[in-house]
Amino acid sequence: MNSRRSFIEKTFWGGLAAGTLDFWEKTAAVFDNPEKNTFPLAIATWGPNVKATAAAWEVLSKGGRALDAVEAGARIPEADPKDTSVGYGGYPDREGNVTLDACIMDEFGMAGSVSFIQNIMHPISVARRVMEKTPHVMLAGEGAYHFAISEGFPHENLLTPEAKKAWEQWLVRSEYKPIINVERHDTIGILAIDQLDRIAGACTTSGAAFKMQGRVGDSPIIGAGMFVDNEVGGAASTGLGEIVLRTLGSFLVVEEMRRGAHPQKAAETAVKRIVRKYPKQCEVAQVGFIAIDKKGRHGGFAIHPGFNYVVYQRGENKVFESASLLSK
Repeated sequence: MNSRRSFIEKTFWGGLAAGTLDFWEKTAAVFDNPEKNTFPLAIATWGPNVKATAAAWEVLSKGGRALDAVEAGARIPEADPKDTSVGYGGYPDREGNVTLDACIMDEFGMAGSVSFIQNIMHPISVARRVMEKTPHVMLAGEGAYHFAISEGFPHENLLTPEAKKAWEQWLVRSEYKPIINVERHDTIGILAIDQLDRIAGACTTSGAAFKMQGRVGDSPIIGAGMFVDNEVGGAASTGLGEIVLRTLGSFLVVEEMRRGAHPQKAAETAVKRIVRKYPKQCEVAQVGFIAIDKKGRHGGFAIHPGFNYVVYQRGENKVFESASLLSK
């Protein structure tokens, strides 16, 4: 542990910027591609979400709106019982309840969010209804649930037998410990640009496994779990939400792009700030960001190795292995 802490300190105070220079030089040609056929595009955290970007592309390739695309993409893992980090099948809190968080944002800067909602399979769609049908941005808990029911969403049991078994096994020791890159999936953040250059974003999760009852992470918070600005681009995060909440990481990524940074560099800046501010937590915590800009360029960066993301662009659905600040 001391060697890891020492490495973090040396990374920052002994040439942090140079640490990612080789990665940048090797991949600039891949990421820096503002040319014909850049749009539409969809990007999502984590390689297993190729099905999510495919669903988004189905909308985008037919001339559809980016907002519809990110909603369609986010609904895929929400309904997947094998995805233990999102929606149906997500691991419960320490009381055995599956609680969900989600947010969505459109090209006009309008946003909707739900947090601590239960028994509703598609919180991303509820978040969109909050955005479009209420004067509010966020609804939480029972209020979010009753709103969803009033909008026609069915009450459903989201605790699968597999998730229940995992929870019962966890109860034996009741030890809460975030695990880096477990199964190489986590919260899904998804961004899209459509053929009319409209940008939208979405983020949805079941949160940290076996969390305290009532815990809400970064995913439903505009500017933390996800943020888009149609003049600039968009960003989304994954990993330990408490750290992202304290830094409004996705907002920071977009603001760096506003100042002219490439999406890759903007994501790096956000990660470096997090590690500089919370070096001890970052020894064992993972955070990753994805980003896109108005030119159709993309990037991704994480604290630790193991993070990847998927981009559907130019008719190809491709997984990118992200660079990281810290090595193994």
